Amino acid sequence: MAESRPSKGERPDSVARESELLRWLAFDPEPDPIPCDADARALLTKLGIELEAAEEVLLSRYLGMLFFANERFNLTRIDKESAWTRHVVDSLTLLAPMASMETLTRAIDVGSGGGLPGIPLAIARPEIAWTLLEATAKKARFLEAVAHRLKLTNITVVNDRAEKVARTPLRESFDVATSRAVGGLADLAMLSIPLIRIGGMMLAIKGERAGEEIAASKQPLYELHASVVGEIKSETNTIIAIEKTRKTPTKFP
Repeated sequence: MAESRPSKGERPDSVARESELLRWLAFDPEPDPIPCDADARALLTKLGIELEAAEEVLLSRYLGMLFFANERFNLTRIDKESAWTRHVVDSLTLLAPMASMETLTRAIDVGSGGGLPGIPLAIARPEIAWTLLEATAKKARFLEAVAHRLKLTNITVVNDRAEKVARTPLRESFDVATSRAVGGLADLAMLSIPLIRIGGMMLAIKGERAGEEIAASKQPLYELHASVVGEIKSETNTIIAIEKTRKTPTKFP
């Protein structure tokens, strides 16, 4: 990343902060990777998730950068000891419902934050073009820096709000929309469903209150022309699968 130079009228302190941010996100030297631990490896085996050696290396490096940047950006509250299980394995549980889709070439991770579940999924499914959608500028910069450092050419980062993106040519252009810890299911559907094509899927990672969220989202989903087609309980979460059945009405979002 090149150093920025002050533009006319730009305050020196803001230029200094920008330069510091660029140095911070260069990851040079790169932070120590966080290797896969025995518990996470056992859980991956139990879930039938097989990672290639190169993929495991990339995931370990990503976690190293995530926790390094967390000192500045507040990207996660999980400790390093739980990182593989609670971040990587949790994200990769979406591989199973994704595998059931006949057509899956374009995916969007809504409210990507520190890159979960988007970055682990982009590493595990490199043939899919991933868009990581994040409204917070610093988090989006982090995502761009990780993708650049790890040479993840199948990732595009969009720094904007989902409501605005849904009014662009990206509307109804994705096969699947993923999300993790991004608000209630009804509100999340309002943001995600307009972005996926007819017949596409919204896959939301939820916790113990998934059933309650499904019940509360029946009317919004009806209005969005979408419906819950699966509630998949795994070792780490509950995945709610929602299918889009018809074109999203223009009043949404």
